[in-house]
Order: sequence, then C-alpha cells, then structure tokens
Amino acid sequence: MGRVTARRRVKHVTMNSAVARPETLVVEEPMEIRVNGAPVTVTMRTPGSDVELAQGFLLTEGVIAGRDDVLTARYCRGTGVDDAGFSQNTYNVLDVRLAPHVAPPDVDVTRNFYTTSSCGVCGKASLEAVQLSSRHGPGDDPTTITAQTLSQLPARLRKAQKVFASTGGLHGAALFDSGGTTLAVREDIGRHNAVDKVIGWAVEQDRVPLTGTVLLVSGRASFELTQKAVMAGIPVLAAVSAPSSLAVDLASQSGLTLVAFLRGRSMNVYTRPDRVVH
Repeated sequence: MGRVTARRRVKHVTMNSAVARPETLVVEEPMEIRVNGAPVTVTMRTPGSDVELAQGFLLTEGVIAGRDDVLTARYCRGTGVDDAGFSQNTYNVLDVRLAPHVAPPDVDVTRNFYTTSSCGVCGKASLEAVQLSSRHGPGDDPTTITAQTLSQLPARLRKAQKVFASTGGLHGAALFDSGGTTLAVREDIGRHNAVDKVIGWAVEQDRVPLTGTVLLVSGRASFELTQKAVMAGIPVLAAVSAPSSLAVDLASQSGLTLVAFLRGRSMNVYTRPDRVVH
C-alpha cells in the first residue's frame, strides 16, 4: 500500500529570515479503476481505502446499486516480483468484478478516461450524462436533524482528519446518523474521492441506501457531490462552504436537504428545510 504522506525539503521565507526545513506533504498518485478487466477511469487520489473508492465511484456512477452487485475488488498484479519470487501487486490499478446480473458500464457516457483530483464532473461527456436516475432517491426519507446537532459536525470532522492536521492538504468527508454519531470519515486529495470512499464504506457494510444519514464535506457543495449524495440515498448533505446554483437545483429536484455555510451556530438551508428542526 502506498504512503499517505511524504517528506520534502522546503525553504521557509519570512521578512527577516530564510530557513531550510523538512515539510510533510500529502501524497497524490493515480489509480486506474477497471471493471471486469476493462479500464474505466483514472483518478488522482491519496492512497488508502482504494476498494471503498472504487465501489463508491461505481455506485455514484450508477453502475452498481449495492454490495450484492460486486463479486470481487482487488489490486492487479504487476510485472515485478518480490524477494521470494512472487508477483507483486500494483497498488495503483484496481479491478472490480461485477456479479453476472450487472451490466458493465458504458465508458463513453460515464466518464472520460482521465479525471483530476480537483474536479470529477468536468471529465463527463456531457451534463446529461451526470443526471443519472438514482435507485435510492432521498425524496421520501422522513429523517430530521436538529440545527444544534448539525452545528457540531464540522468540529467532529476536523478532529478526525488526522492527515489534514499534519499536511493541511486534504479534503474530508464524513457520514453521521441523524443523532450526530460518526459512522465513517475519509480523507483524500480530491473532494469527490473523499465522498466516494465514504459511500464505498457504506457499500462494504451493506448500508446502501443511506437512509437516516448526513453527509458532511469540508469544502463547497458542488453539483457532483450533490449527485453522489442523491445516488447513495443520503437525505442531508452539509458543507462548510458555499453551494453552486446547479447543486441547489439538483437537490431541489431530488428531495435532498442541502445545507451550506455550516459554520459555528449558523447555516443556510437551501432545500427541504423541513428536515432541519430546532
């Protein structure tokens, strides 16, 4: 498994001095996701929770609907050998084998082969290709959460972001139940990867659809992150920063509660405000 952080020398400059010192950086490496042996996408990610990342990606792309749709998910063997003469895995290529009843993805309409860590949606063939029909829509979910509970979640996410604390360079995503109990926290160089890892955890735990939950992201609420929440059946998406207009539109159409600017004891509730109670 690859390292999450790396050390590099840096020249730290102030108005009065310049000092050379080591700095801890977050690792960014490509990972190729294959389905039934065929390449589907390459994403720049922070190593770790790669199986969750792949399964979360496939669920939010509409390829799978849950754990029963996956037979295996494993790293591919590389060309090198270890000291004992056995083939080594390459930890940057992961293959997911689908159950016989699941159709393989159409790469042309899901995602271009290469995406970046900063934006996944820009790699889509078209906007229409993103607007997938979720099998787990949150519109009928009766979940409610108090504003007080919501206001406590960003601090809990930040406290759980161990790698961010040492590098300052990762996005975080966390899944909570409606009472504020932490279910899963993941970090990644890409905000969409962090969300895919959390949703992939739910796939592994056979907890999809994610009824009665809140997804919190450490940055803004983009269209793609909103789409991922809808695809997983999450009723409440909260962000510490701003939403986009398209994210609000999608949340409104899907029956998702979208909360943004969640800071301190204040927040903006853009859609389905009935789920946030006092």
